[in-house]
Amino acid sequence: MYFKSTFFEDYKIDDKRITLGRTITETDFVVHAGHTGDFFPHHMDEEWCKTQPFGQRIAHGTMVFAIGIGLTASEINPEAFSRGYDKMRFVKPVHIGDTIHSEITISEKGEAKNPEMGTVTEHVEIINQRGEIVLVCDHLLLVKKK
Repeated sequence: MYFKSTFFEDYKIDDKRITLGRTITETDFVVHAGHTGDFFPHHMDEEWCKTQPFGQRIAHGTMVFAIGIGLTASEINPEAFSRGYDKMRFVKPVHIGDTIHSEITISEKGEAKNPEMGTVTEHVEIINQRGEIVLVCDHLLLVKKK
């Protein structure tokens, strides 16, 4: 992790970066359930899941989001501020043993209310080891101008 100043003018539409991967573990399921209180059987009951069409435990969508977005934090930009996330969808399930990585593409730029700032949208796709998109969202940024 390191700091790199990237100003509004430096962002280019369609620029893309790809993170390293991260394998999802049973410990991730247990820790996330403890943090959130979400102990639904879909995530925690291996035997019950065997009786369901999906056949195995499914990762918490919020955990996949948290880990996938965490992977993008390899570069800290002191010139940008996160405004939040839009259009998040859980596209495919993630299971114990799956390895995910994130692909981030600059999809939009615009003007902000403050003329010293601009808006940038990063389209985020979280992808499993089979190349399947498992989660998608847009990260909204407010970025200083030069």
